[in-house]
Amino acid sequence: MLAPLDTKPLDKAGLFKILNDRFGDGHKALCEIPNPALLQDAQKAAQKIAHAIKNKQKITLVGDYDVDGISSTAIMVDFFRQIPYPLEAIIPNRFNDGYGISPNVLNRVDADLLITVDNGISAIEAAKICAQRGIELIITDHHTPSEILPEAFAIVNPKLSTCQYPFKELCGAQVAWLLLALVKKELHLTIDMKQFLDILSIAIIADIMPLVNINRTLVQEGLKIIMTSTRPSCVIIRDFLNKSTISSEDIAFQIAPRINSAGRLEDASIALEFLTATSVEKAYQQFELLGKLNELRKATEAECTKEALACGNSADNVIVVSGENWHEGVVGIVASRLVEHFRKPAIVLSCKNGLAKGSARSIGEVSIYELIKANEQLLTKFGGHKMAAGLGLLEENIDAFRIALNQTASRLNPDDFVPKDEVIGTLHGDDIDFELLHMLESFEPFGEANLRPRFLLHKAEVVSVKLMGKDKSHSRIEIRQFPHARKTLELIAFRTVFKIPADRKISCSYTVAKNEFNSKISVQLLINKIYK
Repeated sequence: MLAPLDTKPLDKAGLFKILNDRFGDGHKALCEIPNPALLQDAQKAAQKIAHAIKNKQKITLVGDYDVDGISSTAIMVDFFRQIPYPLEAIIPNRFNDGYGISPNVLNRVDADLLITVDNGISAIEAAKICAQRGIELIITDHHTPSEILPEAFAIVNPKLSTCQYPFKELCGAQVAWLLLALVKKELHLTIDMKQFLDILSIAIIADIMPLVNINRTLVQEGLKIIMTSTRPSCVIIRDFLNKSTISSEDIAFQIAPRINSAGRLEDASIALEFLTATSVEKAYQQFELLGKLNELRKATEAECTKEALACGNSADNVIVVSGENWHEGVVGIVASRLVEHFRKPAIVLSCKNGLAKGSARSIGEVSIYELIKANEQLLTKFGGHKMAAGLGLLEENIDAFRIALNQTASRLNPDDFVPKDEVIGTLHGDDIDFELLHMLESFEPFGEANLRPRFLLHKAEVVSVKLMGKDKSHSRIEIRQFPHARKTLELIAFRTVFKIPADRKISCSYTVAKNEFNSKISVQLLINKIYK
């Protein structure tokens, strides 16, 4: 990929203006979070839950096996534990149950009231079974609804067209948390809802919610609580990261993948038990298991990614690949890898016994959900939102689906496919200092819709390269930004073995981050992409 050579020089003042302009609506305080009662059906659902508790009815919760679903479930479990009231919590197994409240999961449910978190908006069949069995159903979800909704007592989802909640970009855990705030009010409880912001912030970050408006506020407060909370899982997270402050990127790259690995490779209950552990010993035990699963996930993902990359057709607008032996639990991550490589939306399908199940990831302004929906006649199921989706179809229909999907995508504006993560300017090496680092920290947390700024180095001189890590798979690259410059800069390229090119030049994008090692703090330049 060629470097964007037209990028203009930036100084600190110019950078400050660019970052500050991202927050046209200003900074929200916790007290400015809109009233949960504005969520359609939320008040009705809260009253029903309170009634069930008062009348000692049996309540069952069904979550999801990703970080958002596990976090949603953990918040509900902790809340009910503090009432206290018995709550049966079920997270479906990806391999045995499939997604959400499937008929298979309902076979294990014996309840008066069933509540979903982070799923249920497409559970038409399951809702019918609940009605037949006399189980009242409350759906809380944030995925995009179809025209036909399940028949339930209440559906709490900010993306319903008739919902009046002013901020739509909520994750599943936020919807559950807001509903519980109303339940607290109905039952006149003294539970402090702020105590759940640690788990909530993990969900918002991991589910790639835009870190603007109330999301930014919740994540900022949640990260602070992680640093001080006595919750055993927070104690373990702090001990593992071993940093004076924890960033959204620490959660996104160090913690979320571990929590996710349980549902991807084995069973999400391992991660749920970590988040809801009542002792540090139990939390540590579960975190160790998550670490081992995450290592296995990495190896499985690397193998699948290699095969998927070889199958991708770079001429397509949307990359669609499938494989017979691909692990169902890693296809979502592999789809993300294909998006990074091809710079296009990607769908990765795992085939078994004539059926294909998979995950989709998008880029830029392309709604992968709408693209898939336009071709739903070829599918057996699908669901999701703008940037990510899940789907199923007959293996024999994969080629027809790929062709139809690309025909639909060809009608989109080409600008929609432009990634949002392009570099924003070039920085002079003299501006890369602790003052710059402090300014960047003032705009954290970084994430979706508030990306950590990426800068360009164009044809910088490579002075030396040293390989790092146990397996020498990371590179430390010393460069001179301009000819005759006295000062050299050091770049870190993780998971990259960089060899000095013949012309001893490098063009790349990079981010500026804080590095903490042996109680010493330094400014670190992390390579994002190396341009050819």
